[in-house]
Amino acid sequence: MLQMKRWFGFAAAVMALLAMAATALAAEVKPLNTTWQAEHETFVPWYAKQQGWDKAAGFDFKMHMFDSGMAQIEALPAKQWVVGGTGGVPMMFGALRQNAYLIAIANDESVTNAVLVRPDSPILKTKGFNPKHPDVFGTPESVKGKTILATTISSGHYAMSLWLKALGLTDKDVTIKNMDPAQCVAAFEKGIGDAVVLWAPQMYNGLKKGWKVASDVKTAGGFVPIVLIGDKEYCDKNPEEVARFLKVYFQGIDALRSEGVKLAPEYARFLKWAGLNMSEEEAKMDLELHPVFTLQEQLKMFDASAGESQVQAWQKDLVKFFTELGKLKPAEGEKLLTGYYITDKFLKLVPTVK
Repeated sequence: MLQMKRWFGFAAAVMALLAMAATALAAEVKPLNTTWQAEHETFVPWYAKQQGWDKAAGFDFKMHMFDSGMAQIEALPAKQWVVGGTGGVPMMFGALRQNAYLIAIANDESVTNAVLVRPDSPILKTKGFNPKHPDVFGTPESVKGKTILATTISSGHYAMSLWLKALGLTDKDVTIKNMDPAQCVAAFEKGIGDAVVLWAPQMYNGLKKGWKVASDVKTAGGFVPIVLIGDKEYCDKNPEEVARFLKVYFQGIDALRSEGVKLAPEYARFLKWAGLNMSEEEAKMDLELHPVFTLQEQLKMFDASAGESQVQAWQKDLVKFFTELGKLKPAEGEKLLTGYYITDKFLKLVPTVK
């Protein structure tokens, strides 16, 4: 009897210790408010949650979804989020208006930001009007005065303006109707507009409907990154937390690099979670069309020790372009050209955090 009492006492003590350990572990997990859109870069935090990587790093990722980059930036003052992913274009305005940091690169979206037209569009009759851009469709005559559906101040806007520039035109030569990507698809399907500007995955919805690519950022001579953005106040106060967030993100990037299209079933499941339907074949294409960069590659891309870094150069091109368009005031452009908001200090911390 005494032995049994001892056994029960021992068992109770073990259970108490386990309960204390579980409580301590739960206390170490901190909610982290993050910002995303329903697109490629968001697969990484979603997949991280499925794998439990966020919990292992001491976080519970709270994923706040937005329809556009500018909507993300507008939510920052209320602290709806402190880190996440957005386009290189809204990043500029996040830096200007909210003093946000550019802390890493999520992916390259240069071929998945495109101008699409209907298959019977006269715009498709001419390809290579500008010999510098032989794969761009259209002429000044076939495009001038047309109505284009686009999400303004976005990477898609950049794709549209690069296309117009390749044809010797500017935004002022066309009528731009501003709406979010899903609205663009619905309106264009109803016959509204002469061209529509979309990025992945909505771009694939357009292609499935038979719409044709007239131009994308790459064919028109540009480059557009999707970046990881951070609230300056949060990042400065919590540098190790930012580094741990980045470490989890790079786990996802490493998985994308090593597994590639093998992740297509999970990727399709992620998009369904985000409200979009995509076949596994389409998922494979989207994975293939979004290059990602490892931590070591990004440390080199951010390195400004010998002058302008690669990331600074990419953002500088965007700044110059939108300043010329009049979307940035000259003083704003000059400020952004210094690259003051681009930092690698959190990337450098990643190898040091557990």
